[in-house]
Amino acid sequence: MTTYNNNNKANKALKVKREPGENTPGGVPSGLSDNELVSMSVRELNQHLRGLTKEEIIKLKQRRRTLKNRGYAASCRVKRVTQKEELERQKVELQHEVEKLARENESMRLELSTLRSKYEALQAFARTVAKEPVAPAKVAATSVITIVKSESAAAGGMGGAQPPSGPAPRF
Repeated sequence: MTTYNNNNKANKALKVKREPGENTPGGVPSGLSDNELVSMSVRELNQHLRGLTKEEIIKLKQRRRTLKNRGYAASCRVKRVTQKEELERQKVELQHEVEKLARENESMRLELSTLRSKYEALQAFARTVAKEPVAPAKVAATSVITIVKSESAAAGGMGGAQPPSGPAPRF
């Protein structure tokens, strides 16, 4: 399969380039940096592996697999951190939205309570007016709403809103 001459030449020609903090497993002379080993295609790797012993080939392929797995793990960590930051940002936005809606809800509840109180007061007033005979002095003191209400009933339920007569105003 391989000759010793090719193997010796391959071992002498290919020196191990070590990255800081990295050791090649078992001192396999590959002449490839970790970055080169990870980035090359399988076809290129197989070309570089010609002339090496089976043991050296296995160690280099295992080293390549280990480095690739490290890369995948690192990219997964980056992705996870990025997703976490995005989710935290969305959470803050949603919390602000919930707070805003809670304020709006409370404002509407207060408005509803005020309107309900006014409605109940008007109903009570209408009941007292209906029970007592109306004197001219009391008519002056009655609410404008009662007068408008009686006018709208006389106008046929139009609410006192009748179209203006005459030509339309020019702008």
